[in-house]
Amino acid sequence: MESLIYQVVLMAVAAFVLVAVLLIVYASWRNGISPMPSSAPVRRAVVSAMRQLPSRGVMVEAGSGWGTLALQAGRAFKGWRMIGIENSVIPMWISSLAAKLNNQANVSFIRGDLYTYCYRDVDMVVCYLYPGAMRRLSVIWRSQLTPGSHVISVCFALPDWEPQQVITCRDFYRTKVYIYAA
Repeated sequence: MESLIYQVVLMAVAAFVLVAVLLIVYASWRNGISPMPSSAPVRRAVVSAMRQLPSRGVMVEAGSGWGTLALQAGRAFKGWRMIGIENSVIPMWISSLAAKLNNQANVSFIRGDLYTYCYRDVDMVVCYLYPGAMRRLSVIWRSQLTPGSHVISVCFALPDWEPQQVITCRDFYRTKVYIYAA
């Protein structure tokens, strides 16, 4: 009997893991990119860049994936409201759980489309995306972000935007972090 219970539990766990992996693979295929966590040196560079900018109130991590940028920024800037937008269910749930377990009331994650999200009341956007997304978001952010807002992009530049600053991280890839004013 114990063997049967063990097998049923094992099969249920295996089924859950399989469904979770399939959901991530499907969302990655649909998005054209998989959720990729930022390295610790990159997260530190982003937080350092945020410290140099005027602090106001709402930061959005567009395409938050596993939420590593929003979670680290939330620890550093308790007065800010951090919102992660992610359309892949599993990374979004894990990010939300991490925020709750770390008691980060100023950090939340929503399931949504970063191309249809309204950025009009956002003071800062942080992202680690890919060139195609940056092209699409460039137009959206130019029309929606208010003067004084900032965009911090990991690895990929915004086309037709002039960065205020480019930071080269001390990681293996020498990752660039681009800082833009809206």
